[in-house]
Amino acid sequence: MRRRNLLAGLIGGTFLVTTGAACGTVDTVGKVAFTRPLLIPPLAPSHLDDQGRRVFTLHARAGHRDFGLGGLTPTWGYEGDYLGPTLRARRGERVMVNVVNNLDEPTSVHWHGMHLPARMDGGPHQTVRPGATWSPTWTVDQPATTLWYHPHPHGQTREHLNRGLAGLFVLDDDDPAQQRLPHDYGVDDIPVIVQDKSVGNGEFRDKNSGDVLLVNGTYGPYLDVVTERVRLRLLNASVSRTYAFGLADERPVALVGTDGGLLAAPATMERIRLSPGERAEIIVPVRAGERAVLRSFPPAGDGGRGFDGGKDQFDVLELRPAATLRKGPDLPDRFAPIPRLDEAAAVATRQFRLSGTNINGEKMDLDRIDAVVTKGTTEVWEVRNEDGQRHNFHVHDAQFQVLTVDGGRPPAELRGWKDTVFLPPGSEIRIILRFADYTDPNLPYMFHCHLLMHEDDGMMGQFVVVEPGQAPGRVPRGAGHDHG
Repeated sequence: MRRRNLLAGLIGGTFLVTTGAACGTVDTVGKVAFTRPLLIPPLAPSHLDDQGRRVFTLHARAGHRDFGLGGLTPTWGYEGDYLGPTLRARRGERVMVNVVNNLDEPTSVHWHGMHLPARMDGGPHQTVRPGATWSPTWTVDQPATTLWYHPHPHGQTREHLNRGLAGLFVLDDDDPAQQRLPHDYGVDDIPVIVQDKSVGNGEFRDKNSGDVLLVNGTYGPYLDVVTERVRLRLLNASVSRTYAFGLADERPVALVGTDGGLLAAPATMERIRLSPGERAEIIVPVRAGERAVLRSFPPAGDGGRGFDGGKDQFDVLELRPAATLRKGPDLPDRFAPIPRLDEAAAVATRQFRLSGTNINGEKMDLDRIDAVVTKGTTEVWEVRNEDGQRHNFHVHDAQFQVLTVDGGRPPAELRGWKDTVFLPPGSEIRIILRFADYTDPNLPYMFHCHLLMHEDDGMMGQFVVVEPGQAPGRVPRGAGHDHG
């Protein structure tokens, strides 16, 4: 039987709506004219300050772009009119990012997947008012991986992300396995940020799903390939849609990394599913002179009902290998082992029931601390989707490991470090987390569904990390609304 594995979030093409399900099925297979070269987000410039910190600057600003969708579209972006540059830093570096809000309303920047203090996290308690600058600083202390940044204002995350505020944050380290993988940014190491859009009257509509795909802000993209293997860093930056990606001819690809870094070994698969917020790094083999299409197959994951995009499929990106291709190193059979967190060492087991737009029957309250965890401890969190909708689950600060999926061993793509995981209707996933450092009794981290209409409507909670024996504090009222 052919494996149907998890992942998703990529790349865009064109669109055609064909009636099928009650609300219509989107099917662009064979209908995309790949006429635009894939835009590659530039690497963000940086400098070392007198304290040895690597300093970046991100200006959030309004703009316009012609996507080829019927004229200029109003947009937001960082350091440009849409999306933002790729920030890049090494493990062990201390970084600072000057976030300048040139918009006419408050926003924020959350470092999705980053291990850092709560005051630097960029959640709803660290909003930046118009005209103000927020300058979080922290030390990068996690393996090489593909992270991203995006707004997180309470109740408005979907709107801000849909307008274009997002970008990648790539981490490097000294693991020699990274040198055995394609690593020439923009040549054989390619960022792939996929977003679906609904367009009307030349504007992005604030809707949960759309019938137009953009990849790195490119509509109908192709990529010229000059090497025998290409590494795609996939990010599902859509507000709601889940994808199931594979090559149109169903040739296998190698999954080498997920949210938090490399797997213990490459996993060969034909399709990969990603829900919103998830990332994956895949190695795609190509042949000289061919045309290969990256496709999103129907992702299912809705209990077989086919609603909410469960039967949609897209042609996403065309790969165009040159007539002669450069050979690179062979793909390693194994990477470094992943140290496993010990379930027997867990000091607590918590349950999180997802239903409607609630977690454990409650909507988000910025003034309420929902969980208190102790620094230096390990916990098991049991997360269950109790309704008929798709959900996923994202935890700020802590990369976690998946223990079980519906009581069974997780598939290969869920055996690495994760910060976001997909939950089809009726499913249950058990995860294990270690809270190694960074305490703050007053300022919390978030856990939430990353389908942003659910998050914005209240499917989110807060936890603080405290010192042993320390009591939780109280979230400062209005915290984060005065950065300047």
